[in-house]
Amino acid sequence: MKTYRKILLAVDFADHLKVVVDRAQSLTELYQADLTVLHVVEYIPLSEPVYGSVLPLDIDLTEQLAQAARKRLHTITKRLNLPDTALRVEIGSPKSEIIRVAEESKADLIVLGSHGRHGIALLLGSTATSVLHHATCDVLAVKLKT
Repeated sequence: MKTYRKILLAVDFADHLKVVVDRAQSLTELYQADLTVLHVVEYIPLSEPVYGSVLPLDIDLTEQLAQAARKRLHTITKRLNLPDTALRVEIGSPKSEIIRVAEESKADLIVLGSHGRHGIALLLGSTATSVLHHATCDVLAVKLKT
C-alpha cells in the first residue's frame, strides 16, 4: 500500500468544506503526513482594454479576495493545529494552480471536493476532473452531495 508523505488539500469554501477537510485530516493522521491547505482565487479583471473600465473605481478586488481567503484558511489551519506556513493562497486558474502547487511542493496526494456534475457542466469540465487528468500524483476527489 502506498504511503503518502505530503498531502495538498485544495479548498473552495463551498458548503461541504468540512467533509473535505475532515477527509484530508484523517489521511494526514493515518499516514503521519504533512498537510498544506490551498485556496485559489481566480483573477478578476477590472477592465478590458477593448471595452474600457468595467468598474469606475481603482481597486484591486483580486487582492481583497485573496486576503479574505487567507483569513478563512487561517481558521482551518488553526482548527487542524497546523502552522501558518501550511496555508497557501494563489491567484489564477484553480485547475492549473492546484497542479502547479502540488508539483512545486512535491505533494504525493491532492485532496479536493467533487460535485459530480452532469450534463453541460460535465462537458465544460470541472476543477476536480481537470486535476484528476493532469496531476502527476494521486488525487482523491471527495464526492460531495449536491
